[in-house]
Amino acid sequence: MRSKLSRYWPLTTATCLVLFAGCGVESARPGQASDLPGDVTSSALASDAETNSDPVSANSGAGLTTPAPSDVLSTRPSLERRATASVQVVGDPLTRGADADTNTRTDDDSGTDARTGTADNDAQTGTDDEADDEPKVDPRVKTLAWLADESVSENFPAPTARTSGGGEVPRIVFPEEPLEFVRPEAVKGIYLNAWAAGSAARSQALIDLATRTEVNAFVIDLKDASGYVSYATQVMTAREAGADQEIRIRDLTALLERLQEAGIYPIARIVMVKDPLLIHAQREWAVQDTAGGVWVDGNGSLWANLHDQRVWDYHVDLAKEAAAVGFPEIQWDYIRFADAPPEHLLRATYPGADGRRRRDVVEGFLEYARAELEDSGVDVTLDVFGATTSSSTDIGIGQYWENFIGSVDVAQPMVYPSHYWEGSFGFKDPNGHPYEIVRAALVSAMQRSEAMGEAVGLTRPWLQDFTLGEPLYDAPEVRAQIQATYDAGIDEWLLWNAGSRYTEAALAPVGGYPEDVEPLMRVGGRIVPVSERYEAMAAEAEERALARAVADSIAAVVADGVASEPESLEVVGGIRR
Repeated sequence: MRSKLSRYWPLTTATCLVLFAGCGVESARPGQASDLPGDVTSSALASDAETNSDPVSANSGAGLTTPAPSDVLSTRPSLERRATASVQVVGDPLTRGADADTNTRTDDDSGTDARTGTADNDAQTGTDDEADDEPKVDPRVKTLAWLADESVSENFPAPTARTSGGGEVPRIVFPEEPLEFVRPEAVKGIYLNAWAAGSAARSQALIDLATRTEVNAFVIDLKDASGYVSYATQVMTAREAGADQEIRIRDLTALLERLQEAGIYPIARIVMVKDPLLIHAQREWAVQDTAGGVWVDGNGSLWANLHDQRVWDYHVDLAKEAAAVGFPEIQWDYIRFADAPPEHLLRATYPGADGRRRRDVVEGFLEYARAELEDSGVDVTLDVFGATTSSSTDIGIGQYWENFIGSVDVAQPMVYPSHYWEGSFGFKDPNGHPYEIVRAALVSAMQRSEAMGEAVGLTRPWLQDFTLGEPLYDAPEVRAQIQATYDAGIDEWLLWNAGSRYTEAALAPVGGYPEDVEPLMRVGGRIVPVSERYEAMAAEAEERALARAVADSIAAVVADGVASEPESLEVVGGIRR
């Protein structure tokens, strides 16, 4: 290291500051997400599977604003560099392909994605210039006013299910025998919000994507964090809450038949404790406020009480319907406790808690749901915060790796690089290191599962196919996460984009890449062929070590009060003597 440091000395103050800014921060909490504003929470934790959601439209059902479809592309952020090519032709110079704007994700149309600038994916983002001039309303006040409006649910249960436009939808009729699906050897899936799944054109475009690429599974919203059920359910609790008054998938059976024909494995996603409609109809099922009434967090969000058996039964009934129509896998999301600042949580009380630990309640629900669904033969899977793979606690929400991994067939940590704290796993900018962050998080998960020495569930990560901050996420960033998953010893993955728009260039074509083509991926500040990832990691590590050493030297000089004249010092190996 002496010769390298000597070569870079003397350094200007500006150069030193640049190098210092690039150093990894070792002291921050690994495995946790960035503290970001949003609809759900400002906690420093990675999110529930939702991270972005579609733009809002007026809800003609129960008076809430809810996600609606949109094809508007987001504005491309200003970046110093953007490469859109996903492959390198072996032996040819690196090319960048088409302009980046043609492949920009709809993160504004996605809300922020993820289930994302917040710790939960249904949160909305984007600013309205006109709204800036309007008086700001405390979100808690707004939610409490909505709760007090009895007219919201006075006409429920309604005799018929309806779309947001008021069109009647027949109740779901279950086939005598559920449709059958063969589980892929390795599930490689994408998320479909209910609007995309219910649109003939959007769903067909995604089916076509799957037929061209390695994608073989769809995660489909049957109930999201708005509380609405996507299809015309027969479950009375949903009908009493008006959850059947914004149907987004008019014919669920027909959709599954199309997936069956295309050879696509369907997974039913059901959000649990984030449910404003249920709480409006059943106030006593909610987390309560010590001052009386329903507890509302600082973002105006309502939370169902995970201690309440009635909350369990409602969602298990929905899962049974999904199994009856043919879904071979149920994916639980928001099986957790509220995350909020401590001063807000002081007012939250959980009837029926009886001193039970949060992690035991989460595990208890999973065991109960598995037993209730056993006869249907479905797999039971769980979305969890990315921080669970490395945290030594339940991160305040009841999700603790060793407690839930034995109670599900698959655990799905949301290891979105954009959601990790500065300094996570030793990286100052986790979002700029998608390969390193995902690999480190999943290696930790695998080690914890193996240490249990018993039958435990598989690990299948949610990966980030959306942009939140810099760099812009394109094919190299998405492919880096997929490769990191493989390098951690896992062969399954899911991609999240709340707008259900995906980067096809990041996906291997059916049958794999041609012999003369190799995908590109991001390793730190480099875009390299997949086969060169380890060399790139070594080079990145060497540069970080050099930057840290130089920064330490500058700090020592500054401490001695002679930073302005470093050239007058005798320097050996970067150390002032």
